Amino acid sequence: MDHVIKTQQGLIFWLFAVAFIFFYPMLISIYVFLPLLVGAMGYMLVQGLEKERSSFILLAIVYMINLEVNLSLPLFLIIISTLLFYVIVYPYFKHFRRCRICRPLLSVVVLDMMYLGCLFTYDFIFQTQSIVLDEILLYSLIVDMLVVVIL
Repeated sequence: MDHVIKTQQGLIFWLFAVAFIFFYPMLISIYVFLPLLVGAMGYMLVQGLEKERSSFILLAIVYMINLEVNLSLPLFLIIISTLLFYVIVYPYFKHFRRCRICRPLLSVVVLDMMYLGCLFTYDFIFQTQSIVLDEILLYSLIVDMLVVVIL
């Protein structure tokens, strides 16, 4: 009986995760006050790479691509900036092993800043304007940090 309950909980979790990944980026394009969750999904991708969990990697990559397609952002830029973060910056965060909140918070802040830097560099090189920097991005960063701390 316990096995059946765990199977049902796993099925409900995956159903909710897939629905969130496919429909949340569409809601973001309609309601602009919803946070982008770039840092949270980037941290999820980093955790999937570090712990070799293919489900985390798949969920994060599908969300990132879906977000970029729905918001007309440069394709694969979130993934590239997250992988750059994982290779260049994340090894230095290993020093925060004892602080369970420091590493996720710092990772989200640095991931968001790296993505914004990559996005502004893309805009500068190609003379476009992908995103407008305003209070909504600050709100998105704060909610991003809260989501990572809660999870």
